[in-house]
Amino acid sequence: MEDNHRRPAGEKKARPRSPRNAGLNGSNRIWILTVTVLSFFISIILTAASSDVLKEAGILTAFLVILVIIFVNIIFDTIGTAVTAAEEAPFHAMASKKLYGAKQAIRLIRNADKVSNVCNDVIGDICGIISGAAGAYLIFRLIGNAGRLTAVELVVTGMITALTVGGKAFGKIIALHNSNYIIYKVGTLIHFVQSRTRFLRRKGNAGNGRRKK
Repeated sequence: MEDNHRRPAGEKKARPRSPRNAGLNGSNRIWILTVTVLSFFISIILTAASSDVLKEAGILTAFLVILVIIFVNIIFDTIGTAVTAAEEAPFHAMASKKLYGAKQAIRLIRNADKVSNVCNDVIGDICGIISGAAGAYLIFRLIGNAGRLTAVELVVTGMITALTVGGKAFGKIIALHNSNYIIYKVGTLIHFVQSRTRFLRRKGNAGNGRRKK
């Protein structure tokens, strides 16, 4: 049988080349180091804080804490997905009309890799750790130190996993179909926080952009 997929003898084999800026530059290395260190300390602080809160909480409170953590995880995962799918061009037209939050949305899209890393990885992993600790506490309050695997432990663990995975799957579908709308809403929220919090503003923008003499 003749092989029709064989490359002709006179044709040169094409070798894909990686772009010159594909390697890690200085700013990327600093970002990776920063987000790694911050994740370490944030995870320790939040895990310790949640453990102290759960010690004084009842079963219903612990269950509500788990639901809140899962919801926060889903929300930030949706934002992280939306920022990678959003288009920058429509926001330039909105920024030219000075619409509220358009400039912040442009900054989010231009830093989509960092935003998605924080939302999907940093916050997602930290929420996963805390929800796991809260689930273990809830199991302990329900069955005590049984020393063996029980149906309650299986149900609680399965519930946390199912709600997290299913919620993220639903959030990704919403994010892909409404990416620009989601990022615009996040941009308006950032603009609101910046306008109400003075230390987030740049000194050059104080006083309607006029510098004090």
